[in-house]
Amino acid sequence: MNIALIAHDQKKPQIINLACAYKEILKKHTLYATGTTGLRLIEGTGLEINRFNSGPLGGDQQIGAMISENKMDLVIFLRDPLTAQPHEPDVTALIRLCDVYQVPLATNLGTAEVLLLGLKEGFLSFREIISDLC
Repeated sequence: MNIALIAHDQKKPQIINLACAYKEILKKHTLYATGTTGLRLIEGTGLEINRFNSGPLGGDQQIGAMISENKMDLVIFLRDPLTAQPHEPDVTALIRLCDVYQVPLATNLGTAEVLLLGLKEGFLSFREIISDLC
């Protein structure tokens, strides 16, 4: 599966910790991230990450494009709800695209953990089943 990993600045340590904790699950999939988050994940975990631009420079939109082309299967976006983001419209658009295209989305650690454990158990195979039927 293709998995996007995104984190606002205040959440980058959390996404690195999450990736370390679930490295064995994540390394079996193709990982994508926005620029700085991707670099920090590579440095902190050694995972292979395909990097896009940073979020404010269009990285969120690049991931959104993959979602709209049915090329992204899961998004973990650790948002900082207490800090205003200059690219908030891009963030909102990305979340909307996940809803439109039925892509599972986690915006906090609790939900991210549930999705990753579900992925391990095969509970997210509906994306594969749908693509086989269509």
